[in-house]
Amino acid sequence: MQLPDSIPTPADIADAARRIAPHARRTPVLRSRSIEALAGCEIHFKCENLQRAGAFKFRGACNAVFSLSDEEAARGVVTQSSGNHGAAVALACRERGIAATVVVPRSAPRIKLRAIEAFGGRIVPCEVSQSARDAATREVLAETGASYVHPFNDTRVIAGQATATVELLDEVGHLDVVMAPVSGGGLMSGAALAAHYRDPAIRAIGTEPEKARDAHDSLLAGERITGRPTPTICDGLRAELGPLTFSILREHLETILLADEAPIIEAMRLIWERLKLVIEPSCAVPLAALLAHRERFAGLRVGMILSGGNVDLDALPWQADRD
Repeated sequence: MQLPDSIPTPADIADAARRIAPHARRTPVLRSRSIEALAGCEIHFKCENLQRAGAFKFRGACNAVFSLSDEEAARGVVTQSSGNHGAAVALACRERGIAATVVVPRSAPRIKLRAIEAFGGRIVPCEVSQSARDAATREVLAETGASYVHPFNDTRVIAGQATATVELLDEVGHLDVVMAPVSGGGLMSGAALAAHYRDPAIRAIGTEPEKARDAHDSLLAGERITGRPTPTICDGLRAELGPLTFSILREHLETILLADEAPIIEAMRLIWERLKLVIEPSCAVPLAALLAHRERFAGLRVGMILSGGNVDLDALPWQADRD
C-alpha cells in the first residue's frame, strides 16, 4: 500500500484548493458571544460539519480522488474508515464516476455506514483493530487492483484537509491559535502546515480524548505508540498517527491537550445549544480542551475547526443519563 508520503508544500495545498473548488463547499465561520464569554477568548468556528458528507474528510478525499490519472481512476479506489472518510471517498468517487470500496470496522456508527452506502460505496466489514483494518484492505486491493486512498497518512489527503485552514485564515485574518481534534493526524497536520506557511507564529494545538491519547503520548515519547484500546465516545478519534502525520506534528505542533468524556459531551451540547449546529462527539473535543485550559487562551484569537456532524440522533450522549 505505497502512498504519496512527502510533506505537502504550499504549492500542493494551493493545487488542492483549485482541484476541490468545483466539488467541496466553502463552509461558514461562526462565532458565539456566549461561548466566548465562558472561554475568555475569541473563537472562530470553521464549520466543517456543514461540509459535503458532513465532515472535513471530503476535502482530502476529493483531492486524492481527482488527483488520480484516468487510467488509475478506471480501476476504482479502496480505503479504510470508521465512517466519515469512507463516506467522503464514496462521494468523491461518485462525483468522478468510479467505484469505491470501503473497509469498515464493525464498530462504526450506523449513520456513517448508511452514508457510505448512500453515496454508492461498497462496504467490506472487518474487526476493529488497526491490524485487522490493514489486513482487510490489503486483501481488497489485491482483488481489485484499485488505488488506495489512506484516511490520513497521504500527502494528497493532508493537502486537501489543509484547505479548511486556508479558508479560515482568508476569512478572519490573523489568528493566535489554530485548534483541531487529532485522530490519525491528517486534519491537524494540514491545519498546522497551512497556518505556519501563512504565519509561523500561529500556535497549532491539537486535542484528543483522555481515553484515546496515543498521539499525545507518542509526541512525548518521540515515537509512535500503537495498539492501544481507545474506549472513547469519540468514534472518529480512534485511529493512530501514521509515519507522515507523526513527523509533521512533531515539527509543527505546540502540544496536544486532553479532554475527559463528560466535558466532551458538555461541549458538544453547548455547541448544539449556542451555535445551533449538529456536531458529533469527536468534533467537540477542541472546545472541551480549551474550556479545561482557559488560562492558555485568555484574550487570544482562536480558530477552531468543527470537524464533523455525523451523529446518531437516536443515541445522543446526553440521553444516556435518562435511560
